[in-house]
Amino acid sequence: MAKEKNVFESVVSHCKEYGFVFPSSEIYDGLGAVYDYGNYGSELKKNIKEYWWRSMVYMHENIVGIDSAIFMHPKIWKASGHIDGFSDPMIDNKDSKKRYRADQLIEDKIARYEKDGKTNKAAELQQGLDDALVDNHLDKLKSLIEEHEIVCPISGTRNWTDVRQFNLMYSTQMGSVADDANEIYLRPETAQGIFVNFLNVQKSGRMKVPFGIAQIGKAFRNEIVARQFIMRMREFEQMEMQFFVRPGTEMQWYRYWKESRLKWHLALGTSPDKYRFHDHVKLAHYANAAVDIEFQFPFGFKEVEGIHSRTDFDLKQHQEFSGKKLHYFDPELGPDGKAIGNYIPYVIETSIGVDRMFLLTMINAYCEEEVINGDQKDIRTVLKLHPALAPVKVAILPLVKKDGLPEIARKLMNNLKMDYVCQYDEKDAIGKRYRRQDAIGTPFCITVDYDTLQDQSVTIRYRDSMKQERIAIDSIASLIAKEVSLNRLLTE
Repeated sequence: MAKEKNVFESVVSHCKEYGFVFPSSEIYDGLGAVYDYGNYGSELKKNIKEYWWRSMVYMHENIVGIDSAIFMHPKIWKASGHIDGFSDPMIDNKDSKKRYRADQLIEDKIARYEKDGKTNKAAELQQGLDDALVDNHLDKLKSLIEEHEIVCPISGTRNWTDVRQFNLMYSTQMGSVADDANEIYLRPETAQGIFVNFLNVQKSGRMKVPFGIAQIGKAFRNEIVARQFIMRMREFEQMEMQFFVRPGTEMQWYRYWKESRLKWHLALGTSPDKYRFHDHVKLAHYANAAVDIEFQFPFGFKEVEGIHSRTDFDLKQHQEFSGKKLHYFDPELGPDGKAIGNYIPYVIETSIGVDRMFLLTMINAYCEEEVINGDQKDIRTVLKLHPALAPVKVAILPLVKKDGLPEIARKLMNNLKMDYVCQYDEKDAIGKRYRRQDAIGTPFCITVDYDTLQDQSVTIRYRDSMKQERIAIDSIASLIAKEVSLNRLLTE
C-alpha cells in the first residue's frame, strides 16, 4: 500500500495522468481552485450523482427532484441572510504576505493534536472554534490562534493581522445595458432554489407532508484560500435534499436522516472506522440540531455531508420578503381546535458535496500493491472502486490482432456497449492492458483468445483479486449486470 502521508499526492497525480481531473485552463497556466473533470472523472462523477439520486428520489415515494436556476432574484439572498452574513474569517501573516482562513488554521491544529494523541487539547480547541464561529467572534478566533501558537505554514512565524470577514458571493449584472443592469449573484448554495419552489412542487405534485425535494446542481463561492485539490473549490456541485415535516416531528426525522445518510456511505464498502459523526454543540441561528458526517482523509477528518434541522426559518424568511404565503394545509389535522392544520413546515436538510465525495471515493479506492510476476516483483496501481461507480465497467481485449479474434471481440463489444460503458483495447501485451484497466478501476477484463474460436468461451479477469476464469460468452451480460447494478447496491 502507498504510505498514508503520500496517498493524497499520489491520488492528485493519478487523477491528472489517467484522465479523472485536470486543472482548468491548464494551457493558460490554470485558474486557481477551478478544475475540469476528464473522460474517466466525468463518468465516475455521473455515477456518484446517479447513486445519490436513485437513493433519494427513486427509493422514496415522498421525495421528488427539481432543477432550479443558478440565477435567482437578488432578494432571495437577502432573505436567506447571504448578502449580510455569508463570509469567511480571514487572517494575514505579515511576514509571508499570505492570507488564510482563520478557522482552517485552527482546524489544522486540531488535526495535529489528534494525530499526536492530544485528544483533550483537540476537544478544547474544537469547542473554542465552535463557540467563536457561532457567535461570529473574530477576536476569539485571533486569541485561539495566538494561544495555541499556530504559525504560518510558509514563514513559520506568528506575526498575524486581525481577523476580518470576507463575503464569498460572486456578483454579476443582468441586463443588456450596463447602466440599467440589476446586480444578481451566482448562487452560493442550491438549497434556496428548493425553498422558493416549495409551493410549486407541493401543489403540482400533490405532495403531502412529510415530503422531500432533491436537487443536484452547481454552486459558486469566492474562496480566497482554496486548497487540498477538489476539496474546496470556487465552482463546485452539491447534492441536497430538503425534507418538509410537521412542527414537533423534526427530531424524529432528523435522527432518521442522520442514520440513513451514513448507511448510504457505508454501502459502498468503506470501513466504518473511516467515518464519524460530528455533532454541532453550538448551532446556527436557524437550526435546532446539526451534525456533520466526516471522513478520514489523509489530512484529517473533514466534513463530506451535513444533516441539519433548519426549523421553519427559510420558509418564514421567504414568506416575509416575498409577501407570498408559504403555509401548508394539512388535511390530517382537523379544525377541531386541538390541532392546527395550517402551518409552515419545518425542514430537515441533507447536503453533500459531489466533489468531496469524488475525492473521498478516489482516496478510498487508490491502492499500490506488490504482485509477483514469475521471479520478479512488480507494483500495480489499482482503483478498487465499487463496480457500480466504476467509470468503465468492462474491457474487451482480443489476445492478438489477427485470426478472427478482433472480429469476435468487436461483436461482443457491440452487444454490451448499449448497456455498459465498455472499452476495446488491442494494443500492447495483455499484461500491460490489464494494468491500464486496473489504473482506471475497470472491474472486469474479458480476453478473447484462440480457445474462443472453438468453445465460444472467454477468459474473465476480476480486478481486485486478479483471478481469471473461463466463462461462456452467453453468460457475460448477466454476470456483469449482477455485479455493477446500482439497484443491487441500493437494496442490499
